[in-house]
Amino acid sequence: MFGGGFESFFGGSGGGGGDGGFGAPKNVDNSKFYNVLGVSKDASAADIKKAFRKLALKNHPDKGGDPELFKDITVAYETLSDPEKRELYDKYGEEGLQQGGGPSAGADIFSQMFGGGMRQPRGPPRGEDLTHPLKVSLEDLYNGKTVKLAVNRDVICSGCSGKGGADGAEKTCDTCNGRGMRIQHRQIAPGMVQQVQSVCPDCRGQGKTIRESDRCKACKGNKVTKERKVLEVHIEKGMRNNQRITFKGEADQAPGTIAGDIVFVVQEKEHALFQRKGANLIMEKKISLVEALCGFETIIEHLDGRHLHVKTKPGEVIKPNQFKAIHGEGMPQHGNPFVKGQLVILFKVDFPTQLTAEQARVLATVFSPPAPLQNISHAEECFLSEFDAEAAQHEAQREAYDSDDDRGQPRGVQCQQQ
Repeated sequence: MFGGGFESFFGGSGGGGGDGGFGAPKNVDNSKFYNVLGVSKDASAADIKKAFRKLALKNHPDKGGDPELFKDITVAYETLSDPEKRELYDKYGEEGLQQGGGPSAGADIFSQMFGGGMRQPRGPPRGEDLTHPLKVSLEDLYNGKTVKLAVNRDVICSGCSGKGGADGAEKTCDTCNGRGMRIQHRQIAPGMVQQVQSVCPDCRGQGKTIRESDRCKACKGNKVTKERKVLEVHIEKGMRNNQRITFKGEADQAPGTIAGDIVFVVQEKEHALFQRKGANLIMEKKISLVEALCGFETIIEHLDGRHLHVKTKPGEVIKPNQFKAIHGEGMPQHGNPFVKGQLVILFKVDFPTQLTAEQARVLATVFSPPAPLQNISHAEECFLSEFDAEAAQHEAQREAYDSDDDRGQPRGVQCQQQ
């Protein structure tokens, strides 16, 4: 149907030997991994392993090496140390590894030409991120701080380079035939069988096992060892609640994967005096009636230890529940700490419970007298008292019951449908 064009596009003839009818593509770049490890294309497995150990020790991130270069070295070794992967890489390069090599690579190109499926993801899988909450005081968010935190993580075993044992020690699991899962059939009733799938207990889902005698002494065949690492976490000025501080590639390592990140999530602790609202700091201040009317001043200790002498302007009167602000004394802006919000004060005026006759007389001489009342001779005299909220609530409930009675609904009895 497609004639000779189909064969010529993939660089081979229909009877093209051991590659299932597809020849190796032309101009394949299959030298990158050898150059990364500094070995020739005909290097032995021992030479590749020796080169990897030397480069891994020199370029490990824990010893100041470049994390990206270390990842390239690890990927190159994982490919060239596996005979099957190395054969695919030599024939088809990185593209062959990503597409599965040989015929599947050709089939993928074919599917793309004629509206076919999706490409497989590039590169090794990425490990999970490790997330930790980090409780931070409002003082530290205002001033900034650096804290040292120790984390325990998995790292690739240096004794076996993440293989779990000597070369060739890892074998396909006989229990699950390399699937990593075990399938069992259980009879739950006559003629009814239930299929149960579970993780293989012998290989723990990995599909491969290592004999006890061949296991690495350092990691006991687990391919990774535990490491305690101290990280310096920089809490920058103006950071907000739930903001994330990320350490790239510092999470658990595993063979064949890219390490995830360690993420610290800022959790702002409650402060005794200040409450943060965005870029502003809010505090509540209780003052007397004399201070509200005649002037007010106080000393406030700020989050950085400075003392602010706060006072009203001459003749200024503070009303109950009034807000006043001090510009430039709020929270610093993250990324530009020289720009700050406002320090907002909510004033609560403490009124006296009663006045003496002399105090009332003096106040009457200061303030304008109240408007005179209309003279009604038969008006009844009443004095104010405290409001009883509990009694008012009971009265409201009683009125609700009375309204039910007015509608013919028996009190405390619900309708039932027969």
